[in-house]
Amino acid sequence: MSSTRSAGAGDRDAASAHGGPQQKSRGPGMIIVAVYGLFSLSAGARAAYQIATKFDEAPLSFVLSAIAAVVYVAATVALATRGMRAYWAAVATIGVELLGVLGVGTFSFLRPELFPLASVWSHFGSGYGYVPLVLPVVGLLWLYRNRPGRIAAR
Repeated sequence: MSSTRSAGAGDRDAASAHGGPQQKSRGPGMIIVAVYGLFSLSAGARAAYQIATKFDEAPLSFVLSAIAAVVYVAATVALATRGMRAYWAAVATIGVELLGVLGVGTFSFLRPELFPLASVWSHFGSGYGYVPLVLPVVGLLWLYRNRPGRIAAR
């Protein structure tokens, strides 16, 4: 029985396995990039609105939300870009995100008076269904499983 796959399909699959163009444009990689993009927009819009309309009510919360938005934008760009430099930029930004969620989340419980209104990362992202707590773990695991050279080293 003859195969209906084109000769180029195997090349695309091999490129995908080695960090090529297909890796981030299909499956879990595409979902992770999309979620980071969504969080970039939602955190950025929330922070911009809150800073513009009620900054005096909770300045720390709103500045932290703006920082979270910048981190999400950087992570989105790094995740959507190919290459070793982009890979390490994604690891770094998602690592910063995880530290931010854990630090701000803990601090918001220890000093609740500083967080009269929630930030994206306060209470470990409870206002966003704890996605800000889970997302960097998922992102780092995905990066680890898809690290450059992983398939070639087998």
